[in-house]
Amino acid sequence: MSVFDVTIGALDGGSANLGQYRGRTLLVVNVASKCGLTPQYANLQQLYQTYADRGLVVLGVPCNQFGAQEPGSPLEIRAFCETSFGITLPITEKVDVNGETRHELFRLLTEVPDADGNAGDVRWNFEKFLVDPHGEVVARFRPLTDPLAPELVAAVEKYLPETPPPPLPTAAPVLPPAQSPIAVTPPSGTAWLFDRLRLRRHRPS
Repeated sequence: MSVFDVTIGALDGGSANLGQYRGRTLLVVNVASKCGLTPQYANLQQLYQTYADRGLVVLGVPCNQFGAQEPGSPLEIRAFCETSFGITLPITEKVDVNGETRHELFRLLTEVPDADGNAGDVRWNFEKFLVDPHGEVVARFRPLTDPLAPELVAAVEKYLPETPPPPLPTAAPVLPPAQSPIAVTPPSGTAWLFDRLRLRRHRPS
């Protein structure tokens, strides 16, 4: 089974249909709205916009397992992403990425080691997994790696399809638009330090 064969729901209802991305390069990221790393959304969107025409898809996967930092409903998550960061990249339903309830997608992703040779559990929000156009997981980047870090961008460029695929169809969202924007400001100040300390604690000795 490849990543493109996995079934997962879309944030706005229905199927996320990972099969439609077959032949494209996929960057899967477990995301959260109230994390010290939440500002990475901006560079994820920039990366997506830069390489979308060449076949890159950045897929956000909300998860509430790390510090309960993604507690919102699908409507709240959508409103936050659009109003705070202008997000247009696809987002799936909220899932678990670790433990007995780990989603099948992350069962496949977490089998792959990072650059230091460490596989297994996702350490925190905004861990990144690169999938080649054949559905094979080819690289893994830990949460503190910025989406525009040279090593990540180089890996994306290495695995882009040789021929840019045709544009993806645009589907109308199932959920209605929010009646009023939800003003949520990503944590700042000590929140960044708090998350970094947690990440260090989760690193293998």
